[in-house]
Amino acid sequence: MSSKIWLWALLGFVVVFFLTLIGSYNGLVSAKTGLDNAYANVDTDLQRRYDLIPNLVQTVKGYAKHEKDVLEEVTRLRSQWGAAQSSDDKVKASNDLEGALGRLMVVVEKYPDLKANEGFLRLQDELAGTENRIAVARMRYNQAVQDYNVKVQSFPSNLMASIAGYKPKDVYFKAKDGAQEPPKVEFN
Repeated sequence: MSSKIWLWALLGFVVVFFLTLIGSYNGLVSAKTGLDNAYANVDTDLQRRYDLIPNLVQTVKGYAKHEKDVLEEVTRLRSQWGAAQSSDDKVKASNDLEGALGRLMVVVEKYPDLKANEGFLRLQDELAGTENRIAVARMRYNQAVQDYNVKVQSFPSNLMASIAGYKPKDVYFKAKDGAQEPPKVEFN
């Protein structure tokens, strides 16, 4: 009788162990899918920004012909983002582009006529709305990375993660160095 109890206990343990592994695997799949979805949402908003930039640059060009360097940098960084293949490359290009757009807005402050132009104001509002959407999507992406990493590194799902090849993700959207400093606006 005692050996049957041990056999049933062992069988129960094995069943619970496999159910735990299955649950862990499904949780990892869910976290990875959530992470991919969060990145896709960021990517969609970044694409929207990417599509708005040529209109913004052309509008500013009409007013600020001698601010060529800033405009060329924005255009170059936009191209880098468009050519980025991996999510890591897109994150870096996006962060660089964000800094250049900040410098472009500082240039705009020098041109009161441009700031009053209706077309520019609409573009600026669209870009501001897009930047807000990007900020929210980035926060959600960073949260999805954190949730995924917790699953990959926590017991018992870390056992399944190592078996299934899931690895922690270390790419977060971060503020660029110097982003804490407000841009300097100078009027000549």
